[in-house]
Amino acid sequence: MHLTLRQLRVFEAVARHLSYTRAAEELHLSQPAVSMQVRQLEEAAGLPLFERLGKGIGLTEAGREVYTYSRSINRSLQEMDEVMQSLKGVNRGRLHVAVASTVNYFAPRLLAVFHLRYPGITPRLDVTNRETLMRLLDSNSIDIAVMGQPPTDIDVESESFMENPLVVIAPPTHPLVSERLIPTARLTGEVFVMREPGSGTRQAMERFFKEQGLTIRHGMQMTRNEAVKQAVRSGLGLSVVSLHTIELELETSRLKVLDVVGFPLARKWHLVYRRGKRLSPAARAFRDFVVQEGPRIAAPAPLSAAEVTPSATPDTYLGH
Repeated sequence: MHLTLRQLRVFEAVARHLSYTRAAEELHLSQPAVSMQVRQLEEAAGLPLFERLGKGIGLTEAGREVYTYSRSINRSLQEMDEVMQSLKGVNRGRLHVAVASTVNYFAPRLLAVFHLRYPGITPRLDVTNRETLMRLLDSNSIDIAVMGQPPTDIDVESESFMENPLVVIAPPTHPLVSERLIPTARLTGEVFVMREPGSGTRQAMERFFKEQGLTIRHGMQMTRNEAVKQAVRSGLGLSVVSLHTIELELETSRLKVLDVVGFPLARKWHLVYRRGKRLSPAARAFRDFVVQEGPRIAAPAPLSAAEVTPSATPDTYLGH
């Protein structure tokens, strides 16, 4: 077989995403350029590597074999690059960080301060959902992930660095806003706006209510925190979110935190990377920086009495 490292790199991205479009975005190439590289690799292999499955694509048997080898080759090349970067020292290099969508409320602040500290390091930030984070960790495609609950089905190292309190939010006009020490059983009569299945916040929320022996009513399902907050503000239900995501809404009294027994749920943010991964000097510097200074830079302000006290007499609420 006459193939190139470029072809394998492009093929690995397409196979990982099962999408030419997403692979092109990741590699900063045009979609025709990605298609051409895959076609040339298929010609070199003498076998088709992808097959059409409805509107999507899947790997053929040959494609699965090539994917296994291409991942191994790409990991070796990445490790070599990291060793070369280590020889240059911490003042230069690249840093690829992927974060859960909730982390994006404070990740830019972390990276901004880090970049001021290490101006020679070029950071890249990917904001995505938990499912994609798992794929990126599994394929060793990133330096470090920042997320809530570390995965249990991937061999990773993790280090907690900051509290991630989960709170129950409501619109300012909700009847429960004026109450204190609300029993969790009172929430079973409410509708909850939910994150998508697999979301770390949703998993923690459902685990808590299950431990209480309670079943909550699921309402609308959203894939973004901003959509969840808008739905709650519009009176479509309550929700459980990270306190990091609602700083602005609390400042402007657009949302309220309910005083529910058992909340906030105590969770933590973690730095996660593949076990045995050789972190580059840039990645090690970022890890140490976040552990030492992350809470000071990114921790949400403590809840004040005003943020859990109604700003107006309850009026109209649609969530019952």
